[in-house]
Amino acid sequence: MAKALQGFLWPMLLLFCAIQELGSWALHTAVEGPGLGEPGDPALLAGGRVKRGWVWNQFFVVEEYTGTEPLYVGKIHSDSDEGDGSIKYTISGEGAGTIFLIDEITGDIHATERLDREQKTFYTLRAQARDRQTDQLLEPESEFIIKVQDINDSEPRFLEGPYIGSVAELSPVGTSVMQVMASDADDPTYGSSARVVYSVLEGEQHFTVDSKTGVIRTAVADLDRETQDRYEVVIRATDMAGQLGGLSGSTTVTIVVTDVNDNPPRFPQKMYQFSIVETAPVGTAIGRVKAEDSDVGENTDMTYQVKDEEGVEMFKVTTDSNTQEAVITVQKPLDYESKKVHTVVVEALNKFVDPRFVDLGTFRDQTIVRVSVLDVDEPPEFRPPSNLMEVQEDAHVGSVVGVVTALDPDTANHPVRYAIDRSTDAERIFDIDAKTGAIVTGKVLDRETAGWHNITVLAMEADNHSQVSRASLRIRILDVNDNPPELATPYEAAVCEDAKPGQLIQTISVVDRDEPQSGHRFYFTLAPEATNNHHFSLLDIQDNTAAVHTQRVGFNRQEQDVYLLPILVVDSGPPALSSTGTLTIRVCGCDSNGAIQSCNSTAYVVSATLSPGALIALLVCVLILVVLVLLILTLKRHHKSHLTSEDDEDMRDNVIKYNDEGGGEQDTEAYDMSALRSLYDFSEIKAGDGGGGPGEGGPGRNPASELHALPQWVQSPDLDFSVFRDYICRKVEQADEDLSVPPYDSFQTYAFEGSDSPVPSLSSINTWSSGSEQDFSYLGGWGPRFRQLAALYAGRRGDEDSEES
Repeated sequence: MAKALQGFLWPMLLLFCAIQELGSWALHTAVEGPGLGEPGDPALLAGGRVKRGWVWNQFFVVEEYTGTEPLYVGKIHSDSDEGDGSIKYTISGEGAGTIFLIDEITGDIHATERLDREQKTFYTLRAQARDRQTDQLLEPESEFIIKVQDINDSEPRFLEGPYIGSVAELSPVGTSVMQVMASDADDPTYGSSARVVYSVLEGEQHFTVDSKTGVIRTAVADLDRETQDRYEVVIRATDMAGQLGGLSGSTTVTIVVTDVNDNPPRFPQKMYQFSIVETAPVGTAIGRVKAEDSDVGENTDMTYQVKDEEGVEMFKVTTDSNTQEAVITVQKPLDYESKKVHTVVVEALNKFVDPRFVDLGTFRDQTIVRVSVLDVDEPPEFRPPSNLMEVQEDAHVGSVVGVVTALDPDTANHPVRYAIDRSTDAERIFDIDAKTGAIVTGKVLDRETAGWHNITVLAMEADNHSQVSRASLRIRILDVNDNPPELATPYEAAVCEDAKPGQLIQTISVVDRDEPQSGHRFYFTLAPEATNNHHFSLLDIQDNTAAVHTQRVGFNRQEQDVYLLPILVVDSGPPALSSTGTLTIRVCGCDSNGAIQSCNSTAYVVSATLSPGALIALLVCVLILVVLVLLILTLKRHHKSHLTSEDDEDMRDNVIKYNDEGGGEQDTEAYDMSALRSLYDFSEIKAGDGGGGPGEGGPGRNPASELHALPQWVQSPDLDFSVFRDYICRKVEQADEDLSVPPYDSFQTYAFEGSDSPVPSLSSINTWSSGSEQDFSYLGGWGPRFRQLAALYAGRRGDEDSEES
């Protein structure tokens, strides 16, 4: 359709352009002076009065030209052009030389490419007229515009799609839903190419659209979400103001119908039945019911309630906010024997009611729920449920405290047996008759020891002990007057030697473990043995206390320093009980103000001058000093024993090492053998040898353990080296047997040479050069620690034998 429209409009547009060119292009205007050029321009100074035509209007070129020849745009011309080709016309700027070409001789401009106004609406160029021979400007450079003329080649488009709108159901006719808008790329200032009108292609039965604004409105008032909740409406936009030949575009608008609370809740059934055992505890859920609502969202929120009085008393209904169900729970204990079936009326109503739709009907519904109670074998029940009993503390063993009663609530009414939970009465103070439930005392009671007893009584069916019920029983022990009153403390008082008659010495109070209901009342008097007392008097103050006063003038510590005053205390009973307490009164010396200075009793003086806290501190200090002394002695003893044990265990400390050679073979003073001899007692060892010399083999000697002397160059037959050999042997055996001690890096031995020794040198080098005849095979028997030494000597000995042979 667009192509056909272009074919129709082309002749019209070309005609319009030709008329415009004839009227406005290449206008010749007479201008005096320099004209439009710059003052002083040499090209413009040829004469004083020149006709100029170098004035430009904008050129027009139609877009989307589809011809095969270049499209003529316009012509530029100078008045100085006489048609002889001496003037050269040039253009520069946007599209010059590519889109627009100019004939240098005639000044004709042509468009060589197809133009699109929606991409570029105009082009700005500059024109020049030069002398072809001198290339001098004949006219000042002028700027002109080539404007692309629009044609209706762009259809309207909905750029903001897809569109989604919403409208509430049951909205009145004409309710605005949403607005759509289409845009046209054509020139809105030229013709009607960009004038758009709207219309409904699909969905006109329910919706309309404003042809100018694009506002979509409802066309009917009975939109029902429950019937259809979504509509697809096709909107068309047409340019050219909807006239014939206009281009059009369309879009689809999705309109969602939102919900309003126009549907009341409805129970699917008019009656529901549930069952529950009679032993179900309070709060147990019996079942759930739900009313259906065709609405959605918060319009389906509802509340449930019990409408009948019986149901309100026995059951409770709550709303599950997640599922919108009514949850029926037990509110009071059920009893099959009392009522087997309960009928409950449950009502459902919407939580949010829209007042606009009240005339549609009541937004509530009711249903009947029947609850059947199931019978179970229940444990006995205590009747009445009293949990307090009382008994006198002087009750005899076997006295009845009280009776508990329990009955089987079931129809069978099984006999009941009773027992006491011994975990609550481990001392078996009470017993119970298994058949009658009579509770009796099992031991002698004492209120002062335990005034209350809490026990648990069990009641069970005689033939089914698993059906057990428990009842807590509190037994109060009633008080009887069985404890005499006693003085509150062992009272001690002091009286000054210069005391006057009637002076208060001490106030006496008493305690009584009993607790009579009417309260305590005590009576004070001097004991019968104190009737001849003329020193002190006792006054009953009538408030359960008594006061002791002096009866004479002055006391003498030298005659008597301590007085013992027996006091008789009697309670109010019944029966009245009494006890006698003794008040110790000490005679002390006082100053002029009556302050006690000293008493004859040492204990009293110490207690009066030194507090118990000071005594404890003193004892603690003495104890700390004793502990410190013992600790120091123990550490000294331990340190001493440790040093002794180290001296005994480390034999290296007993080996004396000599590093000097001495003064020669005649110098025997360099080696003090007494130090070595003093460390060990060799008499015992020597006695054990049997007096044999180094070459002797006495009786009882083990040949395998025979130790030879260290290598000697000349051995004197009268020297006894057995002591040293035995000592070294003992040490070697100790080292071999003790595997935990590593061998020492150096082991010093000493050989006593005696006087006038002919030995020229102690060096072991001369041992081999002197040709010693000693056999060193015995080194192989000294154990693994001397194995390398034995191999060394054995090898050297073999070399000597081979040389001699």
